[in-house]
Amino acid sequence: MSALRSIPWFLELKPDEMEHLADISFIRQVKINEDLFVEGEDEDSLYVVLEGQLSLEIYIPTRGRMCIFSAEPLDIIGWSSMTPVVRQRTASARAVLPSKLIGLDAEALYRYCEEDHHLGYIIMRRLSNVIASRLLTTRIHLMDAFVYPTQKRSAGLTSLE
Repeated sequence: MSALRSIPWFLELKPDEMEHLADISFIRQVKINEDLFVEGEDEDSLYVVLEGQLSLEIYIPTRGRMCIFSAEPLDIIGWSSMTPVVRQRTASARAVLPSKLIGLDAEALYRYCEEDHHLGYIIMRRLSNVIASRLLTTRIHLMDAFVYPTQKRSAGLTSLE
């Protein structure tokens, strides 16, 4: 509960809504270079980074795994677990630094959002902002990859072959 209360994302929630979230939450530690999840895997959890740093990576043929976002404390990862259609990871998440995350059971959270529209509105409004910013970031990195197709490294973008 204390970890959840430290996340500004949840400040608007009522005490009973926070208790529901605490019931479906868990702490996950990830070692450096360990994958939290891999692109294409089935979704099961939404994560909030509490400590450390993770690289969100997509696989691009001829380029290998490419970093599209660097997740730091208070960033949300695993958002596609909350979409009713896309039920697989759209990217991989690898720890760049030892990391501590709070995980939320995505199926239970989705169910709570359906049952409690106040909670659902807050969660989905925040997720829509995360999705929009990731789409923009991914688009910029992909354009960079096509402009500099033979370079391993350009403008902060790293190919992790």
